[in-house]
Amino acid sequence: QVQLVESGGGLVQPGGSLRLSCAASGRISRIYVMGWYRQAPGNQRELVATITRGGTTNYNESVKGRFIISTDNARNTVSLQMNSLQPEDTAAYYCNVNAYVGDVIMNFWGQGTQVTVSS
Repeated sequence: QVQLVESGGGLVQPGGSLRLSCAASGRISRIYVMGWYRQAPGNQRELVATITRGGTTNYNESVKGRFIISTDNARNTVSLQMNSLQPEDTAAYYCNVNAYVGDVIMNFWGQGTQVTVSS
């Protein structure tokens, strides 16, 4: 029904930057919220940042001031600019979308992209 394609992960040194992108396609009537979550080995998946269609953002305290989430509503894409990356940011990052498919709001996850911060 809905496909999420993520890109932009990789290996970066501490203090470096990466940009993640996620494009949603398929039977989407309207997107309500888009966001990024992450999961490190042995940890639970946690919210990184979300953005509503209206532009309201929400960030995990640990990334405030370093990460910026943005969206292109016309293209159904969400991006995460990650600056001043630290080893504790190492995790698999997952795109998440809440969208209307017809009259039903549904939740979708991307396949995940690995971010590794290491010297």
